[in-house]
Amino acid sequence: MASIFTRIINREIPSFTVAEDDQYIAFLDITPLVEGHVLVVPKKEVDYIFDLDDSTLEGLILFSKKVAVGIREAIPCLRVGVTVVGLEVPHTHVHLVPLNHADDISFTHPRLTQSKEQLAATAEKIRKAL
Repeated sequence: MASIFTRIINREIPSFTVAEDDQYIAFLDITPLVEGHVLVVPKKEVDYIFDLDDSTLEGLILFSKKVAVGIREAIPCLRVGVTVVGLEVPHTHVHLVPLNHADDISFTHPRLTQSKEQLAATAEKIRKAL
């Protein structure tokens, strides 16, 4: 069965996409740690990041960098943190999280609840910054 991310890539499930090319897609986490929390996903469905071939892994990091630059321009923050946890969805994904405090990237904190309108506005801000 396809992962939820593959279903997003295939447009079976809607998302708030901020960037996409033929190999990668970046979209907002719909239950973000903070505003502007983005997931960057290779279109190739591989569960564990270090099982990616070197070319795909390199491309994922470079695509993530491009998206992080846009996030930092669009969302007031000191830095954009990056983490790979990979336990919740069996499809490699990178979390890009705007940071103003070190604990902004703590997955033990409650997630934000944002309306579709708020998510759409955030996605548009990031897209424009790219």
